Amino acid sequence: MSIAFTFPGQGSQVVGMGKALAENFPEARAVLDEVDEALGEKLSSIIWEGPEETLTLTANAQPALMAVSIAVFRVLESKGVSLKDKIAYVAGHSLGEYSALCAAGTFSLSDTARLLRIRGNAMQKAVPAGEGAMAAIIGLEHEDVEAICAETSNQGPVQIANDNGGGQLVISGAKGPVEAAAALASTKGAKRAIMLPVSAPFHSSLMEPAAEAMRIALANVSKNDPVVPLIANVRAAPVKSAAEIAALLVEQVTGQVRWRETVEWFGNNGVTTLYEIGAGKVLTGLARRINKDISGIAVGTPEDIDAAVAALNA
Repeated sequence: MSIAFTFPGQGSQVVGMGKALAENFPEARAVLDEVDEALGEKLSSIIWEGPEETLTLTANAQPALMAVSIAVFRVLESKGVSLKDKIAYVAGHSLGEYSALCAAGTFSLSDTARLLRIRGNAMQKAVPAGEGAMAAIIGLEHEDVEAICAETSNQGPVQIANDNGGGQLVISGAKGPVEAAAALASTKGAKRAIMLPVSAPFHSSLMEPAAEAMRIALANVSKNDPVVPLIANVRAAPVKSAAEIAALLVEQVTGQVRWRETVEWFGNNGVTTLYEIGAGKVLTGLARRINKDISGIAVGTPEDIDAAVAALNA
């Protein structure tokens, strides 16, 4: 029996997240203060007061979600929960991979905030507004969606961006091919094919300029091997080397988030409980759909912290 910590990605943000934590725990407040200082602005004000459209901007949402995750994590640490002693693995969904690595000591908190600000800005700039798109395909298998992308890719780039499990896949690429693939998916038995309200085609080949920006940023930041292995998004397998992790983070910008396979790997390697550290319960819901034998527990509020500490220190 072992435990993994998972860290949420974009879409889990909500105005007001982490506020009760900061009000109740000085360790959480210190995280938000350090992120504000690293970015040279009051991101904490945007997180707690909005407006929602400002928080949702990729360049804000990414460091904001990381800050809330690490705030939760630091409170758990202050109450005796040692990552090295209690937790077997970490993983994070897309930007959540950076949160996982910050918790595991690969990057400092300030560097993680700055990396995510660079990542968010670079992703936003990579493709002119309106030229890219993403769509959720519900009710088809991975190989079906892969075949649909191949069939429509003669119109331009389109690929699987996220395999979230439970028959939920997200495709990404140029607007025309993504729309064509979504329409084709509907004719091939998808329960739903929904165009997503996103600002850029994340995790597609069109993000190559952003991948290059991250290659440079990651080369110039201090890195340590994580204290526990990371289950990497693009590999769905454990990684322990800081240099290898940096290369995979670059690959992740244009590559597929293999979340279904990550949770399956956990199930096949003795992990019985996944704690989702930070805002929302998205990953907890996905885990339940992928493997009913794994318990998912979301930890994001002061009340959640008390229960998690009691369980983890039992």
